[in-house]
Amino acid sequence: MTTVADRKAQLEARRDDLNRRMQEIDAELDSHDSKDWEELATERETDEVLEDLGLSAQQELRMIDAALGRIEAGEYGFCVTCGAEISQERLDVVPATPFCRTCAARV
Repeated sequence: MTTVADRKAQLEARRDDLNRRMQEIDAELDSHDSKDWEELATERETDEVLEDLGLSAQQELRMIDAALGRIEAGEYGFCVTCGAEISQERLDVVPATPFCRTCAARV
């Protein structure tokens, strides 16, 4: 069985990984200096994908920060909607989830 301390370490490691990725995305977005129209078009398409990845990472970071806050408050592992305990299986798949399976299906 995974302990809360294990989950905290897992969430912090994921947060560090996401922050590193976001720095790489920012560096890539800042690195374009092509003058060729065709290359500019390709770079713009790549930029859009990178921006979407960055937005996704930001959303996951917000979820992780909220989960870490619940850990500090002693509320981690319980659904924020109904208060039921979140199954270990669900936390294994989505460790930052604030919802039990039933409430997640309603969202």
